[in-house]
Amino acid sequence: MVFDLDPTESERLIRITLLTLYMAGCSTTISSLIGIPIGTYLGLRKTRFSLLIKVFTHTLYGLPPVIAGLVVFILLSRAGPLGGLGILFTPTAMILAQVLIITPLIIGLTASAISAVPQMTIDSARTLGARRFNLLKTMLSESRAGIFTAVMIGFGRAISEVGAVIIVGGNIKWHTQVLTTAIVFETQKGNFNYALVLGAILITLALVTSIVLTILQGRYKTGKNGRQIFRLRNGG
Repeated sequence: MVFDLDPTESERLIRITLLTLYMAGCSTTISSLIGIPIGTYLGLRKTRFSLLIKVFTHTLYGLPPVIAGLVVFILLSRAGPLGGLGILFTPTAMILAQVLIITPLIIGLTASAISAVPQMTIDSARTLGARRFNLLKTMLSESRAGIFTAVMIGFGRAISEVGAVIIVGGNIKWHTQVLTTAIVFETQKGNFNYALVLGAILITLALVTSIVLTILQGRYKTGKNGRQIFRLRNGG
């Protein structure tokens, strides 16, 4: 299929794509900064409280995006506690909604990755003289594949989100429209071919990002193993 887009539509398409990447990148970064430390703590702890938090986090896996969008909408509306910020129907509000959705995923998957580190690995690190901080670094190193997976899943969820971002963003053309909401918009207008183009771009972005993160994960794994063993043996 060949599409002849006028300069205005081409500019709009570029803007939509860049905003999609910006929002997904920001929300994934924020959620990772929140979720990885919390997930690591939960993975290390074996208390009833940590188990309760894990159960609650797993429950939030199924949080309907429209509910997350509604919560953020109420908080940011004029009558809400954060209404004075004036950020409703802006990309910032959309990022907040995405953070609310994907943070539980990153927390839960990180906790599972940390918990899956074999006890033999922990005992070996202690035998080699690893102290508390080095032991933590060892566990993070051993569970890095699971943590990378958590980040990748979080990004995928963010870049494909539609319900929550429509509620808090309003799907405003040239302002808060991203690829997913633009697909809805064009489909409602009957522009199915253009909607398919947007869908193809969305899938391509997700695929390229997944490939890049997988390559980074492989390089990190290759370069880290030898240095980690060297530091442990030398008490570093």
